Amino acid sequence: MTDRYAVIGQPIAHSLSPRIHSMFAQQVGAKICYEAVEISPDRLAVMLPRLHAEHYLGLNVTLPHKTAVAALCEESSERAEAAGAVNTLIRTPTGWRGDNTDGEGLIRDLARLGVAIEGKRVLILGAGGAARGIIPPLLVQRPLELAVSNRTPWKPEELIKIFHARGPIRASTHLALKGDRFDLVINATSAGHKGEMPRMPEGLLATGAAAYDLSYGKVAGPFTEWARNQGATLIADGLGMLAEQAAAAFALWRGVRPETMSVLKTLRL
Repeated sequence: MTDRYAVIGQPIAHSLSPRIHSMFAQQVGAKICYEAVEISPDRLAVMLPRLHAEHYLGLNVTLPHKTAVAALCEESSERAEAAGAVNTLIRTPTGWRGDNTDGEGLIRDLARLGVAIEGKRVLILGAGGAARGIIPPLLVQRPLELAVSNRTPWKPEELIKIFHARGPIRASTHLALKGDRFDLVINATSAGHKGEMPRMPEGLLATGAAAYDLSYGKVAGPFTEWARNQGATLIADGLGMLAEQAAAAFALWRGVRPETMSVLKTLRL
């Protein structure tokens, strides 16, 4: 029987995960079947046991299920519990083990780009699930400061309560950042899906600063334009992070980590 894997979410037809994992499988000589399975939020609790019964060995999880899936796992990794979200499911004999490879994917892609975190001032725009998943691994890299900013203060303040013991992290609203300067700005908002960019003060980027959007493709367009207008030295979207987090998930399933550079090059064509 061919080993079965899938990515679950809604919508899901646009997902690059089947293409990425097919390339990974070719690299390592694995014979797998990888599908995109659309699941609505109200069907999630029913579908996870069904996919288990159908002998899927692993699942990738994308929007809008990352938080909800965490509550449906029989066990979770430390990093998934810290993030409060799951993007990778590994089959167990009786259910699913949850993990979160998003933070690992981001850190690996930033390293590939030559973006240092240690001793730098880092700003995350947005305080939702995407931000929560990357905060712990960013703090491990020992930034001088990690600011989490949102339109309103309540969500960032909730995150600071959770993560304050892990490193120098503070909450802010976007407009309250006026006068601050950062070496790296990471966009973790969903504004790009609406073709928008949050209203931000001028002068947030320090000399030589980098700008990184967790989204990729057209969705990253508004943030990319903003970063260019603000004089960012390096601007990147999240396609590299997507490939890296997928490789980390593949390694959890198959015990071997595929190479990502050639895959990313193909995705950029």
